[in-house]
Amino acid sequence: MSGVFRVGGDAYDNFMGRYSRLLAKLFADFAGVTAGMRVLDVGAGTGALTAELIARDASVAAADPSPEFAAVLRERFPSIEVEEAPVESLPYGDGVFDLALAQLVVAFVSDGPAAIAEMTRVAHRIAVCMWGLEEVDMFAAIDRAAETVGASRAAEPRRYRTAQEIHDLLAPHGAVETAELDVTAGYGGFEEFWQAMDHGVGPAGQWLASLDPGQREHAHAEIYRELGSPQGSFELNARAFAAAVTPA
Repeated sequence: MSGVFRVGGDAYDNFMGRYSRLLAKLFADFAGVTAGMRVLDVGAGTGALTAELIARDASVAAADPSPEFAAVLRERFPSIEVEEAPVESLPYGDGVFDLALAQLVVAFVSDGPAAIAEMTRVAHRIAVCMWGLEEVDMFAAIDRAAETVGASRAAEPRRYRTAQEIHDLLAPHGAVETAELDVTAGYGGFEEFWQAMDHGVGPAGQWLASLDPGQREHAHAEIYRELGSPQGSFELNARAFAAAVTPA
């Protein structure tokens, strides 16, 4: 997985957690998580989905390649097994899980098909979900502002960001079930949004960190304008595309 998530847990939560915690509930519903299931949270990050799985009385294990995130997971969930490992090389035996879930992961793995094959090896059913780009207000606004500023975000991973791409990624393993998962996150004001983005989290945060002072000032003004020049609190929508498969 890319090194764009070598950040602290609080920084990640402030930037993406307000979305991913809401998404976790919808994703767990879609995947069919029930009490007593043995579930692996792949690319677990800081544990938004992990917490939801535990709340549903699943038997949970978590894996993430980031040492920082693995440490956060161990601190927050001391009762579960946590492995520091990439999706493409999971340290578990064949078929030991009922479910393997990857929330907001597949766009960042080094080898998508290998990651899915590894998930299907360790679990009887798998499910993944990933944000769209145009379908996420925050990303779309940043992209438009980046073009205006003249500092493209083209280096950001943009694979597996559509319903078709995610469907096709799982299709070699059986009949694919799909869904669109919509969430709405709130901010107290634009400066809260900007500060959350300004901790270097993910591709958007790294893009901001790459700007020179003039570009940064221009980006601040353009993103503010793209978000509708909010006065006070505001909300942004985000859509993730989800797919699941139960290999024969």
